Amino acid sequence: MKVSSAVLGRLGAPRPYTESLPLEVLELDLAPPGAGELLVRVEAAGVCHSDLSVVNGDRPRPVPMALGHEAAGVVEEVGVGVADVAVGDRVVLVFVPSCGSCPECSSGSPALCRRGAKSNTAGELLRGGRRLSRGAAPVHHHLGVSAFSSHVVVDRGSAVVVPPEVPGEVAALFGCALLTGVGAVENTVTVRPGDDVAVLGLGGVGLASVMGAAQAGAAVLVAIDPVEAKRDLALELGATHALAPGPDTVEQVRDLTGGGVRYAIEAVGHEQVMADAFAMTARGGTTVAVGLPHPSKELRLPALQVIAEARTLVGSYMGSASPQRDVPRLVALWQRGRLPVDRLRSGTTDLAGLPAAMDALAEGTAVRQLVIP
Repeated sequence: MKVSSAVLGRLGAPRPYTESLPLEVLELDLAPPGAGELLVRVEAAGVCHSDLSVVNGDRPRPVPMALGHEAAGVVEEVGVGVADVAVGDRVVLVFVPSCGSCPECSSGSPALCRRGAKSNTAGELLRGGRRLSRGAAPVHHHLGVSAFSSHVVVDRGSAVVVPPEVPGEVAALFGCALLTGVGAVENTVTVRPGDDVAVLGLGGVGLASVMGAAQAGAAVLVAIDPVEAKRDLALELGATHALAPGPDTVEQVRDLTGGGVRYAIEAVGHEQVMADAFAMTARGGTTVAVGLPHPSKELRLPALQVIAEARTLVGSYMGSASPQRDVPRLVALWQRGRLPVDRLRSGTTDLAGLPAAMDALAEGTAVRQLVIP
């Protein structure tokens, strides 16, 4: 079938993207779903920093690539062997397809699926190859989803069925922002009532971490970001304090918490911010690194503090989540009014508006813009 997709033709184009236009809306050919795959009509897709990181070259990926990885839609066709998803189901699409049989999946860590990571890096679907093409030339998939498209073919392991009453524009945010941000405070670590928490970086993932920490009962919850509107939103979502980053921010956090936080969530993807997060933790504290830095960057930490103060640095990819378990649980919390996911939405656009949406994201003025293909 013919589909419309936003295709990235080159990495590292200069800003503003409304002038350099690295993304182009193209008509592509989409092959039907193979065994174990689904055809999904995309209802909404979130514009995430992980998309921007491919556009600006921080996360090198093969091009041409149809971008987009956080989305929800309705199943229109199921491939051979899919018995637990039906035509008409609403699904949340997640950016690590899990095979269910590799050592990581078998040990309960599907976010680290070995086969999923390999296929994502290659720009392929989990079972190999690409379903998108333009003429005779294949077009790569972004993280097994390529959600900035009118329709997509995805592996069954990339989809989680959710109740039909959840609007697509809400459901989309569970595929990355909520899964990653809330997962960081519930799965990677376990924030408990009375714990002190700092969240550095208040994009969609960081604000989801704020919601998760507030939901978990954090006592002092410090939200840190240079954008005042994001700090204000964090306070409305449950943060007890909001700070602009600066030379004294670490000391401010340590003063507010009487010596440092139990958990510091870094959602920026910058090595200096990671070091600041580590410096904000108390003795025995844990720094959770969520943001993705450029692959060339390195992190330096005071080695003695790691040992003598028993501090921990832990990575959190996709919130250490098990999507088939966690997405329905998070959706249920939203349905009960305990996770105000709707507050993350910054506006909507169509595929043609993606360059402007990427500019807004790069400027820090947007939280989660939604693309309605």
